[in-house]
Amino acid sequence: MHNKDVRDAFFDEVYELASKDKNVIFISADADAFSLRRYKKELPDQFINVGVAEQNMVLLATGLALSGKKVFIYSITPFITMRCFEQLKVNVCSMKLNVSIVGVGCGFSFSYDGPTHHATQDIAIMRTLPEVAILNPCDEQTAQQAATICYEQNSPTFVRIDKGTYNKLYNKKECNDGLKEISNKSKIKIISSGYMTHKSLEITKDLREFGLMVDVVDLYRLKPLNESALIDIIKKSDLIFTVEENTLIGGIGSMICEIIADNSLNVKLKRLALNDEQVLDFGDRDWLIEKSGLGKKKILNIIRAKIK
Repeated sequence: MHNKDVRDAFFDEVYELASKDKNVIFISADADAFSLRRYKKELPDQFINVGVAEQNMVLLATGLALSGKKVFIYSITPFITMRCFEQLKVNVCSMKLNVSIVGVGCGFSFSYDGPTHHATQDIAIMRTLPEVAILNPCDEQTAQQAATICYEQNSPTFVRIDKGTYNKLYNKKECNDGLKEISNKSKIKIISSGYMTHKSLEITKDLREFGLMVDVVDLYRLKPLNESALIDIIKKSDLIFTVEENTLIGGIGSMICEIIADNSLNVKLKRLALNDEQVLDFGDRDWLIEKSGLGKKKILNIIRAKIK
C-alpha cells in the first residue's frame, strides 16, 4: 500500500470529521488540493471559497466560530500567516476561537513559485502568538492526527502541511507526545521537524559510513513543546544539532536554546538553518536549500567536524 500525500491524509481526515459533524466548516482562499474535491462535492454547505482574500477569510471564520462552528481556514503558508497576522492576533487569538489555520507549502516546497511562496519565517512569526498551538506533520499518520487534534481543541491551531509522500515514522499513539526519538542509541542528537526530519535521517545513514552514530528526534508539535521530554533527551546528550528549513532566527534552534538556557542545561548545541536573508530565487527545493546554506554535504561536514 502506497503512502498518502500528507495533504491528502490531512484533508481526508477533515472530510471524515465534517461528514459526521455539520458544525465543521472549511474555508479556502482559492487554494485547492486533490483531496478537497470530494469535500466540496459532497459537503457543499460546509465549504466556502472566499477567493484570493485571506484577511476576509479570517474575519468570516471569526463570525462562524463565535456562532459555534469548528472552522478550518486554508491557504498557502506565507499568505495565511504573514498577510493575516493582525486579523489572527486581534480576532482569532484574543478570543481563543476554535479556528484551525492550515498553511500548505512548508519551507521551499513551492520552490518553483518563487519568493512569494517561500515559507521560511512562519514558525518564528506564529510562535509569538500566545494562544496558538503549532503542528508540523512529517508523514501520513501525523498529518491525519493533526486534523483530529484541530477538531478536538477549542483554541487556535496552526498546521504546516507539506507536499508529497514520505516514509511513515509514527503510529497513532505516538502523536500524543508531540515528538518522537526515531532512534535512541547515541549521545549525539539531531532535532528536526517535517521535511528536514527525513533529510536528517538520510544524513545519519551517511554518518554511519564514517562510523558515527547520531540519533534523530522529530518535533511534531512545535508549540507547546513537550519540554519535559526534551529536557530528558538533552540531559542525556553530549552534543545536539538542530536542523531546520527555517531561517536561523526564531525557529527550532531558538526553541532548544531557550530550553537549555532556562533550565541551566550543560550541553553543546549547533544550530543549522537557512541563512538569515531573503531568498529571491526559484527552482528545485533541495537546490534552494543548498543555496541558502543548508546543503546535505555541508551539514554532513559540519556534524563530522563538531564530533571530532
